[in-house]
Amino acid sequence: MPTINQRELEICAGQQSEEWEVLSSIYPDCVSRNASSGILKFEIPVELEYPMDVFVTGNGSAKQQEHHLSMSSLPPILLEIVLPPGYPLRAAPEITSFHVSGSWIPRSGRLLETLQVMWQPGDVILYTWVEWIRSADFLNAMNIIQDGVLRISHSTPQMLLPFLIAYENKSQSSKFNLASHSCNVCFETLKGSRCLQLFCGHVFCRACLRDGWGLYITEGDISHVGCLEPQCVKDGQEATEDEVRRVVTEEEVRRWKWLREKKAAERDPSIVLCPMFLCQTPVSKPSGADAQDGTGWERLRTCPSCNYAFCSFCKRTWHGPLSDCPIQIAERLVIEYKETTVGSPVRKRMEQRHGKRNLERLVRKYEEDRANREWLEKSTMACPRCHVHVEKSMGCNHMTCSKCKQHFCYRCGSKLLADNPYEHFSRLGGGCYRQLFDVVGEEPMEGFVWV
Repeated sequence: MPTINQRELEICAGQQSEEWEVLSSIYPDCVSRNASSGILKFEIPVELEYPMDVFVTGNGSAKQQEHHLSMSSLPPILLEIVLPPGYPLRAAPEITSFHVSGSWIPRSGRLLETLQVMWQPGDVILYTWVEWIRSADFLNAMNIIQDGVLRISHSTPQMLLPFLIAYENKSQSSKFNLASHSCNVCFETLKGSRCLQLFCGHVFCRACLRDGWGLYITEGDISHVGCLEPQCVKDGQEATEDEVRRVVTEEEVRRWKWLREKKAAERDPSIVLCPMFLCQTPVSKPSGADAQDGTGWERLRTCPSCNYAFCSFCKRTWHGPLSDCPIQIAERLVIEYKETTVGSPVRKRMEQRHGKRNLERLVRKYEEDRANREWLEKSTMACPRCHVHVEKSMGCNHMTCSKCKQHFCYRCGSKLLADNPYEHFSRLGGGCYRQLFDVVGEEPMEGFVWV
């Protein structure tokens, strides 16, 4: 370095001081200085102008699988710099340490060389370095962006991938927490740390979600534990387990999970709940040749939680595949009692053995159940998926089950396509052709077009 006089040293010291004040005011979270050693530390995040597709591959000789990510920012570059007394007039800044978090930049030594070449005598270069890295302009200079896509070749992509994903999630969370957002329920503007952005993108304050979701969980209506926007409610947008855990208490999370399992079990008619009052675990139908219909073993259920073995028909302790259920025995007894003549010896013997009042009670219950079955068969239509009965007095024959969301025809009980349910009523030759509405002797309402 050429000899520098005292006047030039004073000018350099002044420019260094001014440059540091500018840097610390513009990037207070990225720069720091050790007062004793004079080392300047830079932790420069790489902020992309827009979310960019990132492809990560191995750099070995064998062909590696390519992994795709979408990133809006990249892990920071760490620099430690010492400013010599002659900077910026006669000497360049000395980069004493250079590190890329996660080593995601291939050929990082090339970046270091480019930084050093950028300085010219008399230039105040630190701000240019920081901005060149922060704005991601250096990626184009290193030729690792091709057609707007960032391609990273790494020796251990299986280790780099989770690091990049974790950094992206942390970066997005930090940006969200620092910004202010308007809650779509109470319309208050709050810091992101007091709000939650759901998977669908809508933002609500945690207080509104806690009150709403807590009430729904208490009442057992978990179908509304999700986005509170009207359109998302209509679409049935439910919250994820991570979102629920971030809002409600642990006890409410357990109840929410239990209700969700119960709801899923109710959609499958082959699943029954454990009859033990303190268990209520969903139990699936057994599999295998021994559980085929007609063998008797298809009624056996063994609870995976409490190991209670029971009959799926009568919900009592398992009585074997050959023994009749108590309900079936009682039903046959009632039918036999009804068919006997009043005052006959057979009827008297039955009354002495089982009790006249008990038999009369069973008869009344049998008649009520038969009347209910007849009414259900005549006046309702069962959902073809979960078998819940629906009654309709008038209106459209296109039904959507409130329990399992299955679309079906009220007239014939057929399943309908969710994306085009009205095709069933427009099919020539079908039994429900032009029967979307039950209007006898009249044409469909004005304005309705058959397709």
